[in-house]
Amino acid sequence: MISNFFQEWPLRLHPEQYSVLLKHKSTALKTIRVCLLLLLIILTGFQVIAQKKYDGLVQFSGVVVTGDSLRPVPFVSIIIKNSYRGTISDYNGFFSFVAQMKDTIEFSAIGFKKGQYVIPDTLDTDRYSLIKIMTTDTFLLQETVIYPWPTKDQFRQAFLNLKVPDDDYERARRNMALAEMRDMMYSLPMDGSGNYKALMMERQNKLYTAGQYPSISLLNPIAWAKFIEAWQRGDYKKKKED
Repeated sequence: MISNFFQEWPLRLHPEQYSVLLKHKSTALKTIRVCLLLLLIILTGFQVIAQKKYDGLVQFSGVVVTGDSLRPVPFVSIIIKNSYRGTISDYNGFFSFVAQMKDTIEFSAIGFKKGQYVIPDTLDTDRYSLIKIMTTDTFLLQETVIYPWPTKDQFRQAFLNLKVPDDDYERARRNMALAEMRDMMYSLPMDGSGNYKALMMERQNKLYTAGQYPSISLLNPIAWAKFIEAWQRGDYKKKKED
């Protein structure tokens, strides 16, 4: 509108008045530019403050390893002290969750001493990584002797009736029978350690997809490679009944 005004009324004004209006026009344009510049600086300052003011939240990630061999420690319980928030490390010892500055993180695992770590409050970023070393904890238990027979007389009788082959080759053949060992591998159930690892891996997989839809392995090349290897080994073939 200012430009239209100067285009419509330049000939009706006195030259001095026209120069005064031009000065006012330039002053108004400078004022508008200064206001826009100040507004831009204020908005940028607010954005910087908003980025820095994240209430001390930190994406706390890391890996848990042993102190003697630096091997990953799987399924370590990682909890924020005096709270119920935390996670567990996966099979490779990796973990990642959201914490706050000055939080005390507790690490605990079966067979290892408990450890703690305090997240520093001098961080200038919202991400922090850690390599946590766990120390092996040894328990000294009393000696326990287990006998397969209730009495010594029964043990003596079973030992005398035991038929031991005299041929070394026959003994080795029985001990190294691959078919029998393979059948035992498929038929024997998992022990306590195997069940514990399977349970922890299931829980860790649920944590990976917490709050979202579970991942589909249909397009996973690693899953397809394992499937092809198992198929080539004949894991999916029906066993012939003896």
